[in-house]
Amino acid sequence: MKRDLLLVDDDPGIQFGFSRYFSKAGFEIRAVSSLAEAREALLSKPYDAIFLDMILPDGKGLDWIGEIRQQNPYTAIVVITGHGDIPLAVEAIHRGADNFLTKPVSLENLSVILRKSLEFGSLRRKHYTSQRLNKKIEPYFGDSPVIKKVMELASLAAENDSTVLILGETGSGKGVLARWIHESSSFGSSPFVEINCSGLKGDLFASELFGHAKGSFTSATQDKVGLVEVADGGTLFLDEIIDMPLNVQAEFLKVIEEKTYRRLGEVILRKSEFRLICSTNRDLQEKTREGVFRQDLYFRINVFPICLPPLRERMEDLPGLVSYLLKTMGGGSGEVPSEVLKLLVSYSWPGNIRELKNVLERALLLSRGGPLRLSHFTGLEGNAPLYPGSEPVYDLVKMEKLHIRSVLNRFNGDTRKAAEAMGISLATLYRKIKKLNYSQ
Repeated sequence: MKRDLLLVDDDPGIQFGFSRYFSKAGFEIRAVSSLAEAREALLSKPYDAIFLDMILPDGKGLDWIGEIRQQNPYTAIVVITGHGDIPLAVEAIHRGADNFLTKPVSLENLSVILRKSLEFGSLRRKHYTSQRLNKKIEPYFGDSPVIKKVMELASLAAENDSTVLILGETGSGKGVLARWIHESSSFGSSPFVEINCSGLKGDLFASELFGHAKGSFTSATQDKVGLVEVADGGTLFLDEIIDMPLNVQAEFLKVIEEKTYRRLGEVILRKSEFRLICSTNRDLQEKTREGVFRQDLYFRINVFPICLPPLRERMEDLPGLVSYLLKTMGGGSGEVPSEVLKLLVSYSWPGNIRELKNVLERALLLSRGGPLRLSHFTGLEGNAPLYPGSEPVYDLVKMEKLHIRSVLNRFNGDTRKAAEAMGISLATLYRKIKKLNYSQ
């Protein structure tokens, strides 16, 4: 992939020479003659490196360096200066430039300096990423009465090591709550191991959970440690446990009761002491009656249930959630205009907090670092209102279309699960989608 360079210099000879040299060297280079053009170029896309002349027709390059660093902290900046501008170049280094060269410029030397400056940029990226990963941000769940009751139960769960079952719709924050319980408990400094039970089937699931010995099945080319073993001394979080295969359910029940297990293809009995947290977005009792979930396993994991309500049932939490999510995504103060907040509150959020996060992330991208506006939230206006009477009444055909869209969003486009939730066959759902001209 070619690296993008921006040359900011009003000398036509330098523009021609640099463009020709670095194009042949495999870079994409754009040349501009003023700070105004440079700012416009940087708004259109990020650049890996910028060659910046100090004296330009509409100002000093020195005054732009801080702005570059704020918008693009990883971009390499190489200052190009005249013979008498050395003190200015040193000041540029203090403000965030990576290096400088004096005119006339040797393109060979500049090429070496460019590559070193790009390395500095990569190191900065790694440093900022490491800082962001290490910086612990306390999650915000809300302040509504219903969420306060949830957090009272979560706090009680954190004070002991009983098995917790978190119930709630897709995207409601079950995984975040599970991690909060873990980090707030005596297991907090130990591993938090998460497995999505919807992702794997059969032997692959059992292998992921228990591990396997080399040669235990066709693709088992080496020994593998299972997540039950990794979770020893910490917390094992089974997300959407309803999708755990029946044959694995029987084996896992024994693990819970005896804290022992065997890797696939192995006779050695291993031991793992872990705290168990499970979650599901479906009715486990109903699934036990249908025979797709073991009743004895249900009784074993339903020790301390916590029901996490959907976002539409606690809309008073939405402003705080918007502010929190924007801050975690680098959205400054987290504030949004009143008209935007009004739009967000009027929407029913079938995808819950996950959908809200996706909408805000898209809006931040569209805003390009500027203030958020209504135009950045397209796609919410035409959906069914949260409160009856707040919008014009829709006809039944449109309501059916909106309902199908909502259910499909809730199950992340999984038509089988959506059909099951609506009590219709998969074939019927496909016919309705085709009839309504609905595109996933």
